[in-house]
Amino acid sequence: MDFNQLEESDRMKYEIAEELGLLEKVQKGGWKSLSSRETGKIGGILSTRRKAQAKKERPDVAE
Repeated sequence: MDFNQLEESDRMKYEIAEELGLLEKVQKGGWKSLSSRETGKIGGILSTRRKAQAKKERPDVAE
């Protein structure tokens, strides 16, 4: 899989899955192979990073 060809949001999901040690599981079984807890963890981290990125790009935006 070429991560450079993915959209930024998809690339972030894969990066987070890798950080959590879930990348191999995703590659073998797809995203559906994850438990709801694992999926929620990835979603929570993704949301936090998007908020931080938006704040960094536009510091005038309130939380």
